[in-house]
Amino acid sequence: MSEIKVNNIQSLSGTNGPVISGTVEMNSAGAMSLPRGDTAYRGGRGRGIQGGGYVSSFQNTIDYVTISTLGDALDFGDLVATVASHNSLSSATRGFFAGGYNPTYSATISYVTISATGNSFDYGDLQAAYIASVSCSNTTRGLVAGGRTSPAAADYRNQIEYFNLSNSGNSSSFGELTTKLGLSSGCSSPTRGVFGSGYHTSIVNTIQYVTISTLGDTQDFGDLTQATNNTGSCSSSVRGLFAGGDSPARLNLINYITIASLGDAIDFGDLSLPRWGLASYSSQTRGIFAGGYGDPGANTDTIDYVTISTTGNATDFGNLTQARRVLKGCSDSHGGLG
Repeated sequence: MSEIKVNNIQSLSGTNGPVISGTVEMNSAGAMSLPRGDTAYRGGRGRGIQGGGYVSSFQNTIDYVTISTLGDALDFGDLVATVASHNSLSSATRGFFAGGYNPTYSATISYVTISATGNSFDYGDLQAAYIASVSCSNTTRGLVAGGRTSPAAADYRNQIEYFNLSNSGNSSSFGELTTKLGLSSGCSSPTRGVFGSGYHTSIVNTIQYVTISTLGDTQDFGDLTQATNNTGSCSSSVRGLFAGGDSPARLNLINYITIASLGDAIDFGDLSLPRWGLASYSSQTRGIFAGGYGDPGANTDTIDYVTISTTGNATDFGNLTQARRVLKGCSDSHGGLG
């Protein structure tokens, strides 16, 4: 019987592996199972990042944590510009930061590779320069909605736009929110994007949703237990959480919804301290809440976490590299990625 030893197999061009046609059989005393799916989703996931924010000036800091562990955040790199009141979303490989204030309104979209460390790169532009928008994503699409183009109440937006996460380029029109809205927060399952809380002429408790793979306007989902804005939100593929906020007092409440159904939110527990303008992100099991503006009226570097499938109060995780507010976070393993 012949013995074949191979170090490397490539196509004739040297750019690809082999393509095998026909029937391939293997006799073995054991068994072999080949990995399935896109290699981008195999291993190495479970990292959360947060970028930008405000201390006594606008920041370009990006730091990261490993969601399954406990500990302080580590330096990741820098955003392309200092920014706050922006939004963030992610695929399993890329994290995106879009829009914001620095101290002019921005339309810039930049991205990082979450599994690596380093500075962000330019991706493209939103359809307008605005702040305080809401975002969510699945494996292929990122959605950005609402926000405002100036401090005037008339300049709040109800537009929803989207972009493809594996490409680069500018966003395109998706549909509209049920009303003009800013300072909301969003989460997702692989099929639905959900937006809850926010502000226009008053603070609201409304929750609305879209089907990410289609184009169209939002539909009513239900209500949060309390009207609030400047919340943080995250999700598994089943359950979405909305935490903290300003109503106008700082809040520590956490609400949850079941994303596949419709209905009002239910009380989950409490954050470790009341705060608004916090970053939030998740794996399929843990929700993370980081930073924000807390009592007694100061930025915090607190990171705490919950187990999404249960209910209960948040537990201490560690600390950010710097205390800051109106920062934004995302992860490579959130509920929208399945």
